[in-house]
Amino acid sequence: MLHIRVNAPAAMTDAVIEVFEADDAVTGLSVLRGASIKPPGDLILADVAREAANDVISRLRDLGVHRDGTIEVDDVRTWLSRSGFDAEVRTPGSSADAVVWADVTQRSYEETELNWTYLSFMTLATVIASIAIIQDSQILMIGAMVLGPEFGAIAALGVALVRRRFVLLGLAVRTLLIGFGVAIVVTFVLALLGRGLGWITIEDVIGPRPGTGFIYTPDKWSFIVAVVAAMAGVLALTSSKAGGLTGVFISVTTLPAAGNIALGAVFGVGEAIWGSMLQLVVNLVGMAVAGWATLAFQQAVWSRMSIRRAKALHRPYRML
Repeated sequence: MLHIRVNAPAAMTDAVIEVFEADDAVTGLSVLRGASIKPPGDLILADVAREAANDVISRLRDLGVHRDGTIEVDDVRTWLSRSGFDAEVRTPGSSADAVVWADVTQRSYEETELNWTYLSFMTLATVIASIAIIQDSQILMIGAMVLGPEFGAIAALGVALVRRRFVLLGLAVRTLLIGFGVAIVVTFVLALLGRGLGWITIEDVIGPRPGTGFIYTPDKWSFIVAVVAAMAGVLALTSSKAGGLTGVFISVTTLPAAGNIALGAVFGVGEAIWGSMLQLVVNLVGMAVAGWATLAFQQAVWSRMSIRRAKALHRPYRML
């Protein structure tokens, strides 16, 4: 169940109420006249079955509510309502499977914001990954993978293509390029310092590394894992069940490859540099393509759900 809060000018209130009242998936409708100060107008509250959120939000956008007022959507974690239960039962689809595109798109913009926090996490994760390579430690490698923030921007590539948000596509590409670039450069400088102090030797880079050697030796399984992990990650991001994200983070070799690029550059080891770059590209391409395909499939499925719902309603509405 989702809670939708609308602040709208008084002239729009009746039209907003009509949108809510016309949909069988809406329950718990309330109106507070004159409660909104910015914009001057009314406050409308409604509970909506998650499966129907896209249709309702689309109709509110058609009214221009998002331009002259605000539309807020919140998850209702716990609720007790017979009418709400009936609304979910008669709405096609499953709540756990439903994709709320407004939420997914907004989160994508947030995940692609290039800021100090993002660059810090990227850099720290890459540094930890380089230490994991030096120590040949799988535990440190997993820690670096979990710490890395890059998956949000990778998933945003698919969202941008499916939803045709080309500004978002540009932001995601820029964030990934700058993020990996800064992380590799900082790690390179630190590794150069470690070499000067004698803490890191060339044997740490070219010597036997049974625990972390996979980083610079990509193969078909690298691509397959990237594809499967991205599908799982997108499902976790778009559904109401997000427990699978940690598994995605520790499955794909992106930041460890970036760390190995920096170490290889310090000692001029071409095999480590090019092998790691190929591993990085294979993983990024596999994740981006799989994310796009998963989101495209979800959009196709939920578009059909919207058509089914439209046929069941008394009034036809333009779907997403």
